[in-house]
Amino acid sequence: MDEIRSKDNCLSHYKWGDNCDGWNFISKPEAVVKQELMPAQTAEKLHFHTYAEQFFYILKGQATFLVEEKNFTVDASKGLQVKAGDKHKIMNNGIDDLEFILFSYPSTENDRTDCE
Repeated sequence: MDEIRSKDNCLSHYKWGDNCDGWNFISKPEAVVKQELMPAQTAEKLHFHTYAEQFFYILKGQATFLVEEKNFTVDASKGLQVKAGDKHKIMNNGIDDLEFILFSYPSTENDRTDCE
């Protein structure tokens, strides 16, 4: 079914990490599209995906990524691709919320290994 999606009519809402929010817009074995929100001064755990690649597109705020021991700063209206197998995490070191779209292909379901 063709349908306009928003946070109000997403497939599901979930909490993750340190009081972060997520909204599933598309969830198929071949691809997942989510919007996520990280409050100020929060971070994800370092991890990797064996099969899935990910693209993070920043909507609001500034994201700091650690990918294979290198730091990247990504501003709003820019994105970062993370290859399968790369150890990575996203951090919001700012004072405002960080919002981004996360596109994973294929799905990360049962494809996450935590490193810390």
